[in-house]
Amino acid sequence: MSTQQFTHYPEVREAASVPYKNEDQEIPVFRGAPLAIGASLIQHIGLIQSYFWRNAGFSIIRDLPLSDYVPRYDPTVIPVLSSSEERRGNEAANLPAPAGRKDGTKGYYTSADYVALYRAGELTPSAVAETLLPLIQREADGRHSIAFLETQAERVRAAAQASTERYAAGRALGPLDGVPVAVKDEVHLAGYGRTLGSRLDFRGAYEGSSWCAKQLEDAGAIVIGKTSMHELGLDTTNNNPNYGTPRNPHNPDYYCGGSSGGSGYAVSAGLVPIALGADGGGSIRIPSSFCGIWGLKTTHGRVSGAPTVSLAPTVGVYGPMASSIDDLALAYRIMATPAPAARDPVSASFPSPLQTLALSNSSNPEKRRRKIGLIRPWLARSSAPVLKLFNETLAHLTNNPETSTQIETIDLEIPYLPEGQRAHVLTIMNEIASGLKPSQISALTAPNKVLVSMGMWQITGQDVVAAQRLRNLLMAHLAHLFQTYPGLVIVTPTTPMPGWRIQEPADLARGVSDGAASVRNMEYVWLANFTGCPAVSCPVGTVEAGTGGKVPVGLMAMGEWGAEEELIAFARDLEDALRAQKGGDGGGGGGEQEIGGSSGSSSGVEVPSGEGSVWEDVIGLAKEASTS
Repeated sequence: MSTQQFTHYPEVREAASVPYKNEDQEIPVFRGAPLAIGASLIQHIGLIQSYFWRNAGFSIIRDLPLSDYVPRYDPTVIPVLSSSEERRGNEAANLPAPAGRKDGTKGYYTSADYVALYRAGELTPSAVAETLLPLIQREADGRHSIAFLETQAERVRAAAQASTERYAAGRALGPLDGVPVAVKDEVHLAGYGRTLGSRLDFRGAYEGSSWCAKQLEDAGAIVIGKTSMHELGLDTTNNNPNYGTPRNPHNPDYYCGGSSGGSGYAVSAGLVPIALGADGGGSIRIPSSFCGIWGLKTTHGRVSGAPTVSLAPTVGVYGPMASSIDDLALAYRIMATPAPAARDPVSASFPSPLQTLALSNSSNPEKRRRKIGLIRPWLARSSAPVLKLFNETLAHLTNNPETSTQIETIDLEIPYLPEGQRAHVLTIMNEIASGLKPSQISALTAPNKVLVSMGMWQITGQDVVAAQRLRNLLMAHLAHLFQTYPGLVIVTPTTPMPGWRIQEPADLARGVSDGAASVRNMEYVWLANFTGCPAVSCPVGTVEAGTGGKVPVGLMAMGEWGAEEELIAFARDLEDALRAQKGGDGGGGGGEQEIGGSSGSSSGVEVPSGEGSVWEDVIGLAKEASTS
């Protein structure tokens, strides 16, 4: 049994066994003129709303045997330090510094590569900023500007100059000083607008930065701008007719994934090693998987966005996306600094990441033990290429002779997974609709007129209560699993889909409503959001795309509440296993699958390359500009 103590821990209760059964939903795809006309009709005619609502099958949640479970509206579970463990700060200078690129002169740059050059006087943060600005500014029609909603050039230059002066004086703040980072539009950032990818204004009266973004700024990072997102975060492609849709850096025929697709693009294209994302239903992990990078969905309440109020407050969290596991860990530990109680009492209740890291290191013996939970019928829902790559990756992890971790795989059962996904969707639609006024619906794109109208007018109190009863059942059952198998991580592909293809160019201009694909894309990610657990997406390789070329694939691990450090350790083991496999057979299995990417990758997938590549050698460009 686990000895970790928590507040608000669920009742430890095994749910009744329910055989897994799922079927793809029959939801028509709407695009173009039919979508625009249909959205207008659904927005204004209740009978049409009711028809589509019934057809989606949400009413089945009410029929489940849930009377023994009280509704649970808040999934926050907080790890508690023992009385002998002293609380301490989380100064950036005391955090473990990332390593540089692991493959010499190839692969993604890490924050350590920037810092090493700054310390050696070979490059300055100002030179990096001047290199990036022409690439990302919309007013300059920058090559990558479609991924950025806004860049305040003078603020970027001021932050870079301050960092340059600190390095010149030998007073750098720590391992993130002078490193370029990007921030999703969902959070507040001083001097910037906040639209959530819409034509609406969500700034409110606050003019500063959200707590998690402020931690990056206070650590000396250069925030180069706010990245694009799916409007209101209400889908998983990052298709945005309002501001434009960045295409996947690895394959321009595919979406980046969403809703943190702009952040995923910025990291995958090499513009920044770290970006801040938000995740209410896979919105960090799906673009991380599609773009071949790392992404961490944090424990609910762990990373403070104060005063940002998520439109989906009981499922949404903030977290990092990065091109290396070291930078993912660094960004998480900085962003997760507890906020003052007056600003965010939930965040203030969590221990500092430095304490959590120290406890994790002290509790792990030299021969660590890890239990990997697999839900076989659920895994079988993946497409054949994704499942094959997943199984081969798992085999490399469990059979890696170089690891010091003892790994045991365990077959698990979690009841009501299809119904739970509907309960999650119902919850997020209800919460987002509750944060808007009816008069604002007309300002939304056609797909979101449909979703917000449904959430605003069709969800009843009975639906909401039934969904939260099911949330409690799932959390109680997970608590039973975590207590029965200490160190358990539940492992799946991040998404069962081998990317999401852009079907028609017109979809980028007018949007598209493909509910069946949206539900399928979220098949594995939703559970961590609904129950508040942390989860990490790890890049593990590529599969052949239907239009030629390849698309990246991610593997996801979900852990117990507060287990971010254990998930980071799992991700390191996975990277080591892929690296060992790559070294053993020359890299990649060939054919349809490519395990671990090609030579030069430091993250499981190679940097985008080939004709039309969008990857930028930012350090190389900055050094060239500096010498000339």
